[in-house]
Amino acid sequence: MTVTDRTGARTDEAATVIDGTRERIDALDDRIIGLVQERMAVSAVIQDARIASGGRRVNLSRENEILGRFRDALGTPGTSLAMTLLELSRGRI
Repeated sequence: MTVTDRTGARTDEAATVIDGTRERIDALDDRIIGLVQERMAVSAVIQDARIASGGRRVNLSRENEILGRFRDALGTPGTSLAMTLLELSRGRI
């Protein structure tokens, strides 16, 4: 398979740009995955402390703050992203 076949580009120059940029995206994705895993671990500490103190596992007002922050920064798709992060961090409610 040629580089143009692999990238969908029609020229070698464009394929080179795409290959390099995809490497950067892959590196960013690896960092994002690591950050999500870190967020999940931090959220577990918060949930454990809240439950140990007699509180509920989930604080809906805090989750609404998070949803709003993501929506404000990223638009409507940000809300979906925040919901996914919340679900990963606390499970479905």
